[in-house]
Amino acid sequence: MVEQIPAVTKVGPSVTPEANRFLEVLAARRLLAIVRGADPDAAFRTVITLAEEGVELIEVSLVTGDALRVIRDARAALGDAADLGAGTVVTADDARKAAEAGATFLVTPAVSEAVAEGGRLGLPVLAGALTPTEVVAALGMGASAVKLFPASLGGVRHLRALRDPFPEVPFVPVGGVGMTEAADYLRAGAVAVGVGSPLVGDAVAGGSVEELRARIRGFRKAL
Repeated sequence: MVEQIPAVTKVGPSVTPEANRFLEVLAARRLLAIVRGADPDAAFRTVITLAEEGVELIEVSLVTGDALRVIRDARAALGDAADLGAGTVVTADDARKAAEAGATFLVTPAVSEAVAEGGRLGLPVLAGALTPTEVVAALGMGASAVKLFPASLGGVRHLRALRDPFPEVPFVPVGGVGMTEAADYLRAGAVAVGVGSPLVGDAVAGGSVEELRARIRGFRKAL
């Protein structure tokens, strides 16, 4: 008896209207700003400053002090002026709380139950993955795009290697991405890059807002 070989489903990102819009903004703006810090008031000011300077994709990590309040207050202040997401989303409960606070997308550090829960909630998910197996798992759970994390481990060569078997997957390198690295990743085929401390600097700890504005303008010009 000849064994039946199961059909292979094409590996690709989630294609819901919300996911498509998220991917369009990623591709157009090419920069996801990551806000992470202990001071919630400084984090809020950082988010508002990023939006004022034209950064349209902003992630507030859930390890930020009082992160859900920061997301809630920033959403109320910004309205639809920016896509405001929650990062470091690990559990399904994290995903639900972030959605309730007003997050319009989720970012995970790894393939976890939060990826599937984000899809159930109708939110685009940028799922953390490093290996081919993790990429397939993230997409299988409904990820809209793959956060290549930590990108610094393999650098641009690792991104190029992953794009060979996954040419249609939108990759967003995160971790150790400065201005030079950002340009290199984009040339290598990344749809966008996620940047934290090289962009926000000490603003999340109460540092200079004017210096933050200068860094934002520098990144936007470079990208």
